[in-house]
Amino acid sequence: MPGRERVMRMSVELPLWRALAGYRVLATVYAVGLFASAHEEFTRPWLAVAYFALLVVWTLATLPRVANAAACTKGFLAADLTIALAGVLLTPVADAHERVQAGGPTLPSIWTAGAVLAFAIKGGWRWAALASTLVAVANLVERGSPARDTVHNVILVWVASIAIGYVVEVARASERTLARALEIEAATRERERLARDIHDSVLQVLAMVQRRGAVIGGEAAELGRLAGEQEVALRTLVSGGLVPAPRVPEDAAEGAVVRVVGEAGEPDGGGGPVDLRALLAPYAGARVSLAEPGAPVRLAPAAAREVAAAVGAALDNVREHAGEQARAWILVEDEPDEVIVTVRDDGPGIPEGRLAQAEGEGRLGVALSIRGRLRDLGGSAGLISVPGQGTEVELKVPKAGNDGTDVRGKAEQR
Repeated sequence: MPGRERVMRMSVELPLWRALAGYRVLATVYAVGLFASAHEEFTRPWLAVAYFALLVVWTLATLPRVANAAACTKGFLAADLTIALAGVLLTPVADAHERVQAGGPTLPSIWTAGAVLAFAIKGGWRWAALASTLVAVANLVERGSPARDTVHNVILVWVASIAIGYVVEVARASERTLARALEIEAATRERERLARDIHDSVLQVLAMVQRRGAVIGGEAAELGRLAGEQEVALRTLVSGGLVPAPRVPEDAAEGAVVRVVGEAGEPDGGGGPVDLRALLAPYAGARVSLAEPGAPVRLAPAAAREVAAAVGAALDNVREHAGEQARAWILVEDEPDEVIVTVRDDGPGIPEGRLAQAEGEGRLGVALSIRGRLRDLGGSAGLISVPGQGTEVELKVPKAGNDGTDVRGKAEQR
C-alpha cells in the first residue's frame, strides 16, 4: 500500500522564546517604574521620557519578532541591541551626575539583558559573547570608570548569556540527533511493514508457482524454477536489505523536523474502533473453526488489521507445513486489559530449532508476519509446538493505545 508522509516538529527553544518575550515586557515595566519613582532627580527628564516612549513602542511592536528564531533576524537583533546601547550611553546625559557615580541604574536597566539573551538564543554562545561585550563597553563608558558594581553586573550578564547560548547549542544538537534517531526508527518500521506485506503476498505466490510447476512439469517446471530463484532473491532482499536512508532532519525555526512514512489513508487517529470478529470471520471454513465472544471485540482499525494479518500468516503456516487437510482452531478472548487470539492446529508440530534455521534462511513468516506485527502494537506472540501434537500460536494485544480511544496520542509520541 502506498505510504504517505507525516511531519512532526519538536523544539526545545520555543519555550525560551516565549520566556524572552515575557521578560522584555516585564523589564520595560520595571525600567519605566524606576524612572517614575525618581524622575525629579533627572537633569533632563524630557530626554528620558522620549527614550522610554521609544522603548515601550519598540518592545510591544516587536513581540512577534521574538516568537521564534526565523522571525528574530540579524537586522532586528542589531536594531534591538542599538536601542539598548543608546539607552545606556544616554543615561549620563539625562540623569544627574551624582546618581550615575553612585551606581544608579541606566535608562534601560535590566531590559538590556533581554537584547543580549536574544543574541544567545538565536546564535549560541559566540553571538552572546559579542553582544555582552558591547554592553560591557557601553556600561564602562557610561560610568566613566570600572567601578566594582559595574564590573560585577558586566560579568554577570556576560557569563549568563554565554551559558544560555551554549545550552541552546547543545539542545539543538541533541534535537537533531533525536530527530535522526526517530527517522531511522520510522524507516526501519516501514521496511518491516513492507517485508510483512511482501511475505504475505508475493513470496507466497512465488512459492506456490514453484510447487505447482514442479508437479505439472514441462514448461511449467521451468517457470517454477524461475519463480523459485526469484523467491530466494526476494527473501534475501527482505531479510538483509539496508534500512532506507532517512531524510536529513531540518533545524527549522520551529525546531527539528521529522518526516515519517505511514500507510496511505491512515490519519493519526485511524478512525473509530472496529470489531475484530468481523476481520477474523473470513478465515473460518470447513477446516478452520472460529470461537469468539458474543460481544464485539473492539480495536483500533490499524491494530485490528495487523492482528487479523498475523492470524492469516499463522494459518498460511498451517497449510504450508501441516498440509491442506490439517485442522485449525481460532479462539478469541476479550480480556479487560488485552485481547488474546490463539491459533492452534493438529499438524505434526515444529521440530526444535527449525524456526531459528528458517529465519537464517530468510523465511521470516513467524519473525515478521506474526511477531513483528504484535511487537509494533506493543503486544507479544508466543509459540508452543510439540512434535506430533500440533502447534499453538498465542497473540496478545494490549487495549491501551490499541482500542481506538487514544491512538492519536500514541502516533504523536512516535
